[in-house]
Amino acid sequence: MSATGNAPIVVAVDGSESAAAAALWAAGEAARRHASLLVFTAYGYEDTAFGGKVYPPSDWLAVKEAEADQLLRRTRATLEAAVPGLEVGTEASDRGPVPALLAVSERARLLVTGEPVGPIAGLFSGSPDVDLAAKAHCPVVVVRGSESVDGPVVVGADGSPLSEAAIAWAFEEASLRNAPLVAVYTWHDGDTAGLFSDGNVAFQGESLRDSGQRLLAQRLAGWQEKYPDVTVERRVEHDKPRHRLLSASRGAQLLVVGSRGRGGFTGLVLGSTSQALLHHAACPVMVIRTENA
Repeated sequence: MSATGNAPIVVAVDGSESAAAAALWAAGEAARRHASLLVFTAYGYEDTAFGGKVYPPSDWLAVKEAEADQLLRRTRATLEAAVPGLEVGTEASDRGPVPALLAVSERARLLVTGEPVGPIAGLFSGSPDVDLAAKAHCPVVVVRGSESVDGPVVVGADGSPLSEAAIAWAFEEASLRNAPLVAVYTWHDGDTAGLFSDGNVAFQGESLRDSGQRLLAQRLAGWQEKYPDVTVERRVEHDKPRHRLLSASRGAQLLVVGSRGRGGFTGLVLGSTSQALLHHAACPVMVIRTENA
C-alpha cells in the first residue's frame, strides 16, 4: 500500500491555475498524513519531442531556471500560509516534465498534478511514451473537478486480485478523511474478458449480479476488518465502468482506481476507462498500479 519511511508527497507545479489547485490539495493531503510536501517543477525540453536527448542553450536554461525559482518561492509561501506548520520543500529539474516526474516518483509517497488540460494534458496522452499515471513509481493523483468535503471516497473494484491495491488505498484515504467508502463493481455484456476471467467464474445457478456481489464482498472483507471505522456501501451495477464511476464521482471527495485488471486498466498505457476518468471525473482521481501496493 502506501510508501514507508519519510517519503514526501510531491506536487508538480507549472504556474497554471490547475497546478495551484493541485498544490493546495496536496498540502491538505500531506497534513492529513503528517507527511512533508515537495513542490516540484521541471523546465527542460522533452527528449521525446525531438527524437532524442537535446541540450537547450545555456542562456535559455538560465532564464527558465530563474522563472522556476520564482514559481517555487511563490507556491511555497502560499502553501505555508494556507497550512501552518506544514513542512514544505522545493525542487526544480532542468529535464523535461515527463522524465523528471517519473524520476521523482521513485522517492514519492504520492505524485499530485493538476487537471490534464493545456500543457499538463501531454503528461496523460495515453501513448506508450507519455502516460504518467500508468508509468509512475507511486500512486498519481490528478486534481480536477470539485472535492466534496462531506462526500465519500469511491473505489472502482473489478473483482480481481489486481484491484486489491486500489481498495487498500481507498480504505486508507477514507479512514484519514473520516469519510464513508463507496465500492463500485460493474459488468457489461460486451466485457467478455471480465465476465469470464478466473476471478469472476460464477457458481452454478448464480446470476452475474449475485456473483459480483459475492466477489466484491470477498475483496472488501479483510479491509473492513482492518478499518472498522470506515462505513462501506457496495454497489454492483450492470453497466460500463466509466459510466458508473463518472456518476459516482459527483459529490465524492476522491475517486480511486487501479491501472490494471479489466475495464481498460491494462498494460503500461491506461485504457479508455481510466482516460475518461482523468479527463472527466467530477472530483480528484487517484490511479494505483499494482507495483504501488
